[in-house]
Amino acid sequence: MSKTFTAKEVSEHKDEKNGMYIIVDSGVYDVTNFIDEHPGGAKILKRVAGKNATKQFWKYHGKNVLEKYGAKLKIGELAETAKL
Repeated sequence: MSKTFTAKEVSEHKDEKNGMYIIVDSGVYDVTNFIDEHPGGAKILKRVAGKNATKQFWKYHGKNVLEKYGAKLKIGELAETAKL
């Protein structure tokens, strides 16, 4: 069973010391150990760590990228929040 994260919890994981998490769509991904493998460079992932990176992700990647790496990097889902 996967864990459910709030956006606040994800925001606490924005550096290598605390782990680097990103949100893509409703999934939460731990990219800490993927930083050096990222074809676009570590700098880009460091810039979006702890944030919702959905817009940036889909701008540069197709569905196949999420299919290839998603399973090994996904650690949970984003908790739904009330829309006010």
